Amino acid sequence: MLWKKSYLVVAVCIATCISIMTLSYLQRTKLFSISIPAAKFCSGIPARNTITPLKGNRTFIIAPYFDNRKNKMTRVISIVHHTEVKELYCWFCHPSKGEIYISKAEINVHSDRFDFPYAATDLECLEPEDWEPRYVSIHWSPTGDIDQLPLFEIRNRDPESSLVDFTVCISAMFGEYNNVLQFVQSMEMYKILGVDRVVIYKNSCSPLMEKVLDFYVAEGTVEIIPWPIDSYLSVSSYWHHSMDPKDIGYYGQITALNDCVYRNMYKSSYVLLNDMDEIILPGKYKDWKTMMQNLQGQHPGTGVFLFENHIFPKTVFTPSYRFNTSSWNAVPGVNILQHVLREPDRKNIVNPRKMIVDPKKVIQTSVHSVLQADGVSIYIPMDVALVYHCRTPLQENISRHLLIKDTTLWRYSVPLIGNVSQVLQQISWNGEGYR
Repeated sequence: MLWKKSYLVVAVCIATCISIMTLSYLQRTKLFSISIPAAKFCSGIPARNTITPLKGNRTFIIAPYFDNRKNKMTRVISIVHHTEVKELYCWFCHPSKGEIYISKAEINVHSDRFDFPYAATDLECLEPEDWEPRYVSIHWSPTGDIDQLPLFEIRNRDPESSLVDFTVCISAMFGEYNNVLQFVQSMEMYKILGVDRVVIYKNSCSPLMEKVLDFYVAEGTVEIIPWPIDSYLSVSSYWHHSMDPKDIGYYGQITALNDCVYRNMYKSSYVLLNDMDEIILPGKYKDWKTMMQNLQGQHPGTGVFLFENHIFPKTVFTPSYRFNTSSWNAVPGVNILQHVLREPDRKNIVNPRKMIVDPKKVIQTSVHSVLQADGVSIYIPMDVALVYHCRTPLQENISRHLLIKDTTLWRYSVPLIGNVSQVLQQISWNGEGYR
């Protein structure tokens, strides 16, 4: 009997060693497949918020997206602490097969972190070969009880068959934003130029701005993505940590832009990445569609089109007596038709760029350039188009006579004035108005 017990001990040890070696191998290769009752996991807690913190508040999940451009994988757009988060796993569930598939995430922190401790991050998880998961949970371990973890639906699994032409991504609206007049003017300019949808990552705005957003949502032009990032992290309204040492820069703008690209990857032919006070303004063409048809024809295979940003100081006015806009006087905000003088280029300083991208070719984006893309990036000459950016001046002490008069915007003045006036009248008529 003693030899039988010894044999049993040896067998158990061998089996244990094999299991440990197998687990170690699977961890190195980032793949696991475990057949266990899956009903408990598949009926987990559905994530309902735009930003979902994991335990410990060092990882924040935005959304997972199916991405098979190179490998069959789920790409999870997230925010992580770049030094403290070392290991994460994707738990995929197949409810009918009773199988959970665990994949070790490649934690890819975006390079444009600007010294903030938290950064936009891609969690890249290989998917099972023989089935297509619809949901995923993110866990810090390949083992354990995860039935209380959030369950995320994987987006882009079934791409939409019809695409709109242009989507503008705006991130993020914050600081009780109340520049109502400039916002309405920008929206109406977008529509004149060919926008189909404007996606706004909203942190906060004024009550009147809320009313304006409600109007455009009801119209079908605007989609609001709640962006309560300051509920989880200390946020900076500056782009670099040295300017304001907080957890994350500029209200998590880079993360929101990446989410917007993936959110619209199979919904829109082109995505424009710019701020609320910016308009990509064609010089040679009447609208974006005509411009992009020509640019794409001239530069086949291009995925990223970069346009120079030029400052039109909101502190310098050009008389607008030629325009009948007196009914706008009570509306808070900037009247862009009064600001057609732009700052000259600064010596030895390259103007930043904003972009129109083919979202299917973008892998990672920053604010002024893409970090990774499948297609070529090209710079568009400013005579073809520029970014009209009406804001506080960068060259505060420059003499007025050195500013450059650029009235390209005035080409659109007739439809712009009519459309803006009509919107303001409808917003006023529908509620308390702006007076």
